Amino acid sequence: MNDRAAPLSKIRKARPVPKGRAVDPAVRAQVADLLGEAPRAPEYLIENLHKVQDRFGCLPAAHLAALAEAMGLSQAEVFEVATFYHHFDVVREGESAPPAVTVRVCETLSCRMAGSEGLLERLKATLGAGVRVVAAPCIGRCAEAPAVSVGQNAFGEATVEKVARVVREGNVRAPRTAHVTYAEYRKAGGYALWADCLAGRRELEPVLKTLEDAGLRGLGGAGFPAGRKWRIVRAEPGPRHMAVNIDEGEPGTFKDRHYLERDPHRFLEGMLVAAWAVGIERIWIYLRDEYHACREALERELAALRADPPGPLPAIELRRGAGAYICGEESAMIESIEGRRGMPRLRPPYVAQVGVFGRPTLEHNFETLYWIREILEKGADWFASQGRHGRKGLRSFSVSGRVKRPGVHLAPAGITVKELIEEYCGGMLEGHAFRAYLPGGASGGILPASMGDIPLDFDTLQPHGCFIGSAAVIVLSDQDRARDAALNMMRFFEDESCGQCTPCRAGTAKAARLMQAPKWDAALLEELSQAMADASICGLGQAAPNPIRCVIKHFPHEI
Repeated sequence: MNDRAAPLSKIRKARPVPKGRAVDPAVRAQVADLLGEAPRAPEYLIENLHKVQDRFGCLPAAHLAALAEAMGLSQAEVFEVATFYHHFDVVREGESAPPAVTVRVCETLSCRMAGSEGLLERLKATLGAGVRVVAAPCIGRCAEAPAVSVGQNAFGEATVEKVARVVREGNVRAPRTAHVTYAEYRKAGGYALWADCLAGRRELEPVLKTLEDAGLRGLGGAGFPAGRKWRIVRAEPGPRHMAVNIDEGEPGTFKDRHYLERDPHRFLEGMLVAAWAVGIERIWIYLRDEYHACREALERELAALRADPPGPLPAIELRRGAGAYICGEESAMIESIEGRRGMPRLRPPYVAQVGVFGRPTLEHNFETLYWIREILEKGADWFASQGRHGRKGLRSFSVSGRVKRPGVHLAPAGITVKELIEEYCGGMLEGHAFRAYLPGGASGGILPASMGDIPLDFDTLQPHGCFIGSAAVIVLSDQDRARDAALNMMRFFEDESCGQCTPCRAGTAKAARLMQAPKWDAALLEELSQAMADASICGLGQAAPNPIRCVIKHFPHEI
């Protein structure tokens, strides 16, 4: 080894600028002006990416470099997040920017059954060169299929003429559902429950016991008892956080949007009662990007609440998703809240112990919180007595497909799909006979009409290889094939896999190819399904085989 000092000419000099793309001064000024007083902490990366995307219609490489500099992040960090989410259009060096207007046509099951595939092709042939038309996953308007979004304006019952008019008139917004405002909610007794909790007129233990006796469970899909979750998180050392999941991306699900559009403060009061009970200091509300009108309304109502609060509020932040189904998984949502790619975490530890920014976190679905006020005001017996066939409670069923009255139907837990169709949905469409149904959206499996007398609730469908999940019921008729529905779902899973684990990333892609064959290789598909179910990190890969297995078991004549 040579101990002599290296010549001065050989000593590496410090770089005058960070390694990577040099930042254009004009672009630096644009980004600085755009961000204004917006926070620069890493957790706000996705929010700031939205600012650039909204302003320029895409994410040019030069602007990503400037944003990285402004936020003190590496360009690699910014690029990997920007390319992870569907709604960010990254324009690399030498590429052209996308057209000014993007039309997204839903291609998932309910919309495909309503003719979205043909609509997509007609729009491509009809709209001009300045419009980009692309297929998109579920946008949460399954009851109004086919659904389309023009820019940030999502609407259903889409036709070529309707879409062309919206494009031509400069993205004019469709009429919005009128919602209960803050003033109206307060006038009708709103927030009195939360005020009673803060003032000590409501004691903690009776509140927890009421929820437990009512049997309220997580209504986002997992079904974990709400009262028990509150006790678990409360027992953890503070500070404690809360994350509210309104990223309902499960095909066939739209119940959270339905209630949020109508009565946002009922949910917000339930959220604040939960925060009081658990001792929450900071709350994040994570709302899917497809719900742009809901976000505008929620921002207004949160501002009204902050301006005249009935009591001291915890810190509340509204975060915007960016088009990633995987962020409906609680730990992936938390990763996104922290400004990263939405990749599920390995567990344990669970989010109740190590959640947002490493703190114990109460994670809840929107609808679970929506019911808190009514249950505490009317009592546990009121809610628990609503069920059928030995089940307890109420369920908000998002129903779509071949029925006369699709939509959100509030019905007793344990109702059967046959009863749901006849009593709440007005029966099947004319000329259609009930043939099959998906009881829990894309991942909940597929059952034949002959099994339409199974009570729809938590724990009743698992023996048949299915589950209720978020209660998204998609009804098929004699004009549909179960194998086509299963393939549609698998293509969705393939597109939405985060790519972190090989069983899901490679398994969904391989399954989709195998399912396109005229005759399925049932043995190979079962082997692949078992590998995905056993070895995938999160519920996406674990549940993706459900439609395959159901078709093989219940519709063998189709494969």
